[in-house]
Amino acid sequence: MTDSKYFTTTKKGEIFELKAELNSDKKEKKKEAVKKVIASMTVGKDVSALFPDVVNCMQTDNLELKKLVYLYLMNYAKSQPDMAIMAVNTFVKDCEDPNPLIRALAVRTMGCIRVDKITEYLCEPLRKCLKDEDPYVRKTAAVCVAKLHDINAQLVEDQGFLDTLKDLISDSNPMVVANAVAALSEIAESHPNSNLLDLNPQTINKLLTALNECTEWGQIFILDCLANYTPRDDRESQSICERVTPRLSHANSAVVLSAVKVLMKFMEMLPKDLDYYGTLLKKLAPPLVTLLSAEPELQYVALRNINLIVQKRPEILKHEMKVFFVKYNDPIYVKLEKLDIMIRLASQANIAQVLAELKEYATEVDVDFVRKAVRAIGRCAIKVEQSAERCVSTLLDLIQTKVNYVVQEAIVVIKDIFRKYPNKYESVIATLCENLDSLDEPEARAAMIWIVGEYAERIDNADELLESFLEGFHDESTQVQLQLLTAIVKLFLKKPTETQELVQQVLSLATQDSDNPDLRDRGYIYWRLLSTDPVAAKEVVLAEKPLISEETDLIEPTLLEELICHIGTLASVYHKPPSAFVEGSRGVQHRRLPPRAGSVESAESPDVGQSGPSEAPPAVIPSQGDLLGDLLNLDLAPPTATVPSVQPSMQMGAMDLLGGGLDSLMGDESDTLGGDIGGSPSMGAGLGAAPTAMPAALGGAPPVGGGLGDLFDLGGGVGMPTGFYVVPKTLWLPAMKAKGLEISGTFARRGGIIQMDMSLTNKAMSVMTDFAIQFNRNSFGLAPAGPLQVLTPLSPNQTIDVSLPLSTSGPVMKMEPLNNLQVAVKNNIDVFYFSCQFPLSLLFVEDGKMERQVFLATWKDIPNDNEAQFQIKDIHLNSDAASNKLQGSNIFTIAKRTVEGQDMLYQSIKLTNSIWVLAEMRVQTGNPNYTLSIKCRAPEVCQFVYQCYEMVLKN
Repeated sequence: MTDSKYFTTTKKGEIFELKAELNSDKKEKKKEAVKKVIASMTVGKDVSALFPDVVNCMQTDNLELKKLVYLYLMNYAKSQPDMAIMAVNTFVKDCEDPNPLIRALAVRTMGCIRVDKITEYLCEPLRKCLKDEDPYVRKTAAVCVAKLHDINAQLVEDQGFLDTLKDLISDSNPMVVANAVAALSEIAESHPNSNLLDLNPQTINKLLTALNECTEWGQIFILDCLANYTPRDDRESQSICERVTPRLSHANSAVVLSAVKVLMKFMEMLPKDLDYYGTLLKKLAPPLVTLLSAEPELQYVALRNINLIVQKRPEILKHEMKVFFVKYNDPIYVKLEKLDIMIRLASQANIAQVLAELKEYATEVDVDFVRKAVRAIGRCAIKVEQSAERCVSTLLDLIQTKVNYVVQEAIVVIKDIFRKYPNKYESVIATLCENLDSLDEPEARAAMIWIVGEYAERIDNADELLESFLEGFHDESTQVQLQLLTAIVKLFLKKPTETQELVQQVLSLATQDSDNPDLRDRGYIYWRLLSTDPVAAKEVVLAEKPLISEETDLIEPTLLEELICHIGTLASVYHKPPSAFVEGSRGVQHRRLPPRAGSVESAESPDVGQSGPSEAPPAVIPSQGDLLGDLLNLDLAPPTATVPSVQPSMQMGAMDLLGGGLDSLMGDESDTLGGDIGGSPSMGAGLGAAPTAMPAALGGAPPVGGGLGDLFDLGGGVGMPTGFYVVPKTLWLPAMKAKGLEISGTFARRGGIIQMDMSLTNKAMSVMTDFAIQFNRNSFGLAPAGPLQVLTPLSPNQTIDVSLPLSTSGPVMKMEPLNNLQVAVKNNIDVFYFSCQFPLSLLFVEDGKMERQVFLATWKDIPNDNEAQFQIKDIHLNSDAASNKLQGSNIFTIAKRTVEGQDMLYQSIKLTNSIWVLAEMRVQTGNPNYTLSIKCRAPEVCQFVYQCYEMVLKN
């Protein structure tokens, strides 16, 4: 008879009847009753009222009954913790039962009862089971330690269970070793900094010995543990690889992938000219191919992992192209993944085969698959130059089919082919123009518009074609609108006489009638460029474009390294690091392949400040009294020499827009200057020329020195006092966020010149060149005084130190916080953004010592509301030592007086933009805490001045 009878409902007093049956003297009746209770529990009925009666049934020799009672106990112990204590005695007894199965059952259940009250009673039985003579009990106890650690970590550490677990790694039974490793790995994952799995050659040897004899899950635990070990040298690495290689022929795909992960990691340390290296490459291909004969779901996981492996080491599968050809009955997710890998493996040797396949796929019925196949043909053309011509003719054949979505995809990829091979295949443009009316997808329309704009001089009716798109301008997607705007401006620059009306029309549509900020910004930039300096406009808009790279969708090298270390896990399927989808502290350790040369972990270093200049639009400095008062306090116009010679009416606009190519980042210069923007071509007139001088009165003190020369600290004359404190370099841009470029740095003031000291490290696989740097507008007008001097290409794993001189003549806008600096760095790979904070002492100038009478008059003149008071704690210096130290950072002591054993230092500071800061510092002998009072006409500066005092005095 089946167990279904236990699930049938009985009369009304079900619980009452079960209670009576549980207390029956007959063993059979008791067992039947417990089965009924478990059945009710399984379907979701609350049978917790029977807890004491079920627990009484624990006192039995019958293993089946004991298992059922333990099952009930696990389920209800959490809701009945006080009752669960009743079961403790039985556990203790069962842990000493002569039957090892009962001992193991007791210890397994103990680990599953997640009740804090009970845990301390379970320590003694667990300790005995960890040293049990039977390996089955020991392996169960090992897992119990991990479960107990999850409930009460401190208790496990105090009881010394972790040391016992470490001892179990040397156990004679392989399954005990595997479970001990699994438990320690689990505990180590929730405590990343604890060095629990202290792996050394002796331990590794024990794990490798156990590897051959334990179950498949045990093998996975051991292999995952091995993957976290870094061998001492290539000989040890080779030895481990040799002993792990037999796992590649295991029937379980999880074991195979774990073995692949270990081998991929340790191969990093093997010299490529080693014979064994080549042998290992050959051995890795067959198991990966075998994984593709499994069911579709497993195939997909295997393909996602193979995708990573092929990006890291394409040579492993370069001869296995046929395995990735798509079968007619493959599910779509497998087809798309295979297609991706086919392109990665495409080379001159197999391109004919690949193209024949792709052309076949392009006639399939599955729309998504066909689209990807057409794109793949384009990617092959870009990757394998010899095949480009064949690919283009294939794409033209596909366009002739007139299947709408095929035509659209073909046009998108032909645009990329034009970018890769300029002046080679432009003869096909006529064919493309014939299909203009059938395009209805934004990406295809944008690609076609780009082609018409880029090759306008070769297309007789380019203006008519673009005008046809302009009719429904507001119904187009942003992507198409932006492309259309640029294409018409290109057309105007190539054929100015015929297209003046067209360009006026598109500019007014983009600026006046659009509410999209990106479109408006681009419209205004083009408008100003064209109205100011058409020659410059031509240089900017029609500049020669860099050739596009072969593979644009490769995973960034540092991320790829981390994902290789997670082969066979969810991270390798998502192609994201665990930290991107695992919540909490578990699993968020960043892993790296063992370095061929020294590499430093960068992924975990937080980005300083905001992640990029475009994140938060900074506000203009607020008024103090009147609208421009404070703005002028902080903003002195650049000296006339640095302004490009253009028409006076557009002076600031032109400087802003032609300054360096990152202008969309920089916002609108005219906003800050209070100019009227409007939206018409004459808007430049509203901007006016930059003011050439500022009233001295705004600075808060009589002028010192001679005008602008002193402001920019370029006048020299005052030597740099020794002891200017330079903050140690911090990480500004992690490699993870910048495609392998890592930047750390600090700021210094040397000989009156502000310098930004940076270390640039290349953690990518390719050489980096063409470095340039630009700052966003900031509170004090900091800007590079010259180009970024990286004179030699930056090779992989190389670090270069550069020192960039800065001026304070850049455009001004108040930042939050005030000392925030948003930076854009460009190289041959991309443009990267980061932000950092500079110490305000950088801006303290050398002629900041005020006359005593002027100090007194100014102190009285600044309102008391502008005074801020701070405590500087734990400073063990007398007043003279403090004064000397501060003078090194251009904080000058004007006078000192002693009142009742307290030294009062009166100090002045002048910033680069002529803001004066006055301070009074009280130093009490024997008291390590100083009191600092600061007065300034721009009170928001006080907090940052205090930070400089603290930084200088404490270092």
